[in-house]
Amino acid sequence: MKLEFQVQGMTCGHCERAVTRAIQQVDPQARVVIDRSHDRVEVDSMQAREVLARAIAEQGYAVAD
Repeated sequence: MKLEFQVQGMTCGHCERAVTRAIQQVDPQARVVIDRSHDRVEVDSMQAREVLARAIAEQGYAVAD
């Protein structure tokens, strides 16, 4: 299923990689598309939204509801 997150604090390529890795640690098959200029992360995953949001937050990024 496709999910969209508003993620605050991504400022560089390292941030994008950290968020992508965090998501793919809980779902290795997840497809992640990041639009840093709009603070948007689109994820195609079978994991629950809460699981993915927690993985992102654990990397130090604020995930808006």
